Amino acid sequence: MPLFASERTAGKSRRGLYGDVVEELDWSVGRVLEALRREGLDRNTLVLFTSDNGPWLIQGEAGGSAGPLREGKGSTWEGGMREPGIAWWPSRIQPGTVTHELASTMDLFTTALTLAGAEVPTDREIDGVDMSPILFGSGPSRRDVFFYYRGATLCAARKGSFKAHFITRPGYGADTPETHNPPLLFHLAHDPAERFNVAAAHPDVVADIAREVERHRATVVPVKSQFEETIEGQ
Repeated sequence: MPLFASERTAGKSRRGLYGDVVEELDWSVGRVLEALRREGLDRNTLVLFTSDNGPWLIQGEAGGSAGPLREGKGSTWEGGMREPGIAWWPSRIQPGTVTHELASTMDLFTTALTLAGAEVPTDREIDGVDMSPILFGSGPSRRDVFFYYRGATLCAARKGSFKAHFITRPGYGADTPETHNPPLLFHLAHDPAERFNVAAAHPDVVADIAREVERHRATVVPVKSQFEETIEGQ
């Protein structure tokens, strides 16, 4: 996305362009919440704020930081795909609550349908789950497994606190993909920076994640990339 800061916020932060963009986003979200309160809709509206990827590393300081997490946007390391999320619903979500349960933006669709009382489609595979239990503090996440893709290539998979990498490569640059057999294994609760490969100590976990991958692949129906179709049509 563009790094945009209007005259209202440009040059106002102590963090350069990146900080100015954050100030712009903060102002914009504030206007949305202000409108909800003004129209009396705030206590009947779920607002979710998150991102679709990690820091834009090729932009340097203007691209943000993943902190201790490895790599950034474009990679399937945690720095590329793990994002914080903020959920706001004054009448339903307890303020100040923090959860480390696993969730995905793919869950937004299913959660919205569930909260609206609509039926989740059954004529196709739906990748999302209902996040209501972790939003409202009624139980753990209904998601225990997550699959990390780069394009149409499955590169890694997580189950619980363990993550296995089958293919790795940086987010940007000409580096060729590196295939790992056996896969790399990291315990994200102990090592969120993915520095210490513990595959040799947990062959049972590696095998269990491999089985999850096979079950997942059996549900995937290959389709042509809409992006590629658009490019070809130009």
